[in-house]
Amino acid sequence: MYVGTVISTTNTPSTEKFHFVLAEDVIVKKGQFVVVSTEEGKVVARVSDIIKTNPYFERADSVKEFERSGKSLSELFPSERWEYLIGEAVPLGVYNENGELSRSFVPPSPGEKVYLAGKQEIFKFFGFDENGVCLGKVLHHDVEVKLNITRLLQKHLAILAMSGAGKSYLTTVLIEELIERKEEHGKIGIVLIDTHGEYVGFTEDEKYMDKTYLVLGKDFKIGVPSLSPQFFAEILPNMTAVQKRELTRLLAYIHEEKKGKPFDLTDLMEKLENDKIIKKSDTRNILYTYLSELNSTGLFGYYDNPPLDKLSRPGQLTIIDISDLTSQKEKQIIVSYIGRKLFEARRIERIPPTLLILEEAHNYAPEGVKKENAISRGIIEKIAREGRKFHVALCLISQRPINLSTTALSQCNTHIILRITNPYDLDHIGKTSEGITRDVLKIISSLQVGEALVVGEAVNYPLFFKVRTRKSKKAERGISLEEAALRFMEKQNKVSEDVKAFM
Repeated sequence: MYVGTVISTTNTPSTEKFHFVLAEDVIVKKGQFVVVSTEEGKVVARVSDIIKTNPYFERADSVKEFERSGKSLSELFPSERWEYLIGEAVPLGVYNENGELSRSFVPPSPGEKVYLAGKQEIFKFFGFDENGVCLGKVLHHDVEVKLNITRLLQKHLAILAMSGAGKSYLTTVLIEELIERKEEHGKIGIVLIDTHGEYVGFTEDEKYMDKTYLVLGKDFKIGVPSLSPQFFAEILPNMTAVQKRELTRLLAYIHEEKKGKPFDLTDLMEKLENDKIIKKSDTRNILYTYLSELNSTGLFGYYDNPPLDKLSRPGQLTIIDISDLTSQKEKQIIVSYIGRKLFEARRIERIPPTLLILEEAHNYAPEGVKKENAISRGIIEKIAREGRKFHVALCLISQRPINLSTTALSQCNTHIILRITNPYDLDHIGKTSEGITRDVLKIISSLQVGEALVVGEAVNYPLFFKVRTRKSKKAERGISLEEAALRFMEKQNKVSEDVKAFM
């Protein structure tokens, strides 16, 4: 659709920006995409602003003088006829005559016609995939945002937004798409660390309950026989080389003694207590204290729960709901174990390609925090660096990207950003997300709930979109404050009515 004509201003048209006067009775919105021809080919541009102007009102002194006369300009002159709109557009890329996409090196000429970008042009320009996951629609365009899962997930994904901006909602939509994915297009396993119990609605929804496996924090168990000295060293970062050496020896000894039979930390502590080889009592006592503290968490047992064969299955969502745990250390131990277990299992291809989703990721891979307070950071950064080689993908969700490990975040080649207003976080995003310009950064702080920006590997160019409506049931803990208050009052009123009826 024809929407306007390129005009010449002091500094435009240029390769970075051009202006066009809008045709009569045409509506163009900020954020829409337009197309204009150049010597290179078809340039696709994003409308960065809409300006309304009128030459009769350009001089403030003239307008003021007419006001003093008691008459308006519109009464004396046909000023309304001279009001018009000017669009400001930022060129993103150009298609040459062979259909190849590249940067634009030649500005459009003044007088060139500007057209609204069509569905197929937008679909092709941003690199959408017909078999991809549909997260919503391009803002101001009736075009579905269908992202190829390899481009979106293989090199990891970060979802960043302030609290209440729609992070969990968007994640729910992504999970729905991955669960419903057709077998011929490839199904992956999905493992979600649910910090606040916001995703248990999947287990209550008839459409998804048979494809969802839930494990509560209190039921989660780490099988001691499968643990390596390296894992103990990871969750006990203050352990010395001597202590690690003795623990390695004790583990080998108890494995040999049990001959395949299960054992737990209590058994290991008993062996430590009766061991005759350890000469220094300090080494024995400190090791015993470490193991006793781990045992008191209740996380360790004879067998894993969930077992590996249930943890990751094609097209299945496994929710590890740790909202019932209060200790941050216990939560980090769970994340560390799950991450290591998935990584090692994928190296030998015992499980399908898997996506590990971490809610409140800044709590599990914090930046600038000592090792003893960041037990799970090591494995998260390892998966971020090496996971793509073994098809273990990360989705890091955070409301404080500035507090999230720079190593982990920098390895996330796709960022989906919802509303963020904190200036420190915005500055951090501007430095860590490639392709975000100043005008895009300004829009992020004014996004409405459910509006998002995707930038990076998954799309050819930064793109704003509206997240689609979720299909799954909302969890009780995910309801609004007003709804929670109403439900509480309903329960109270029912109790009162039951008491009156009994009396």
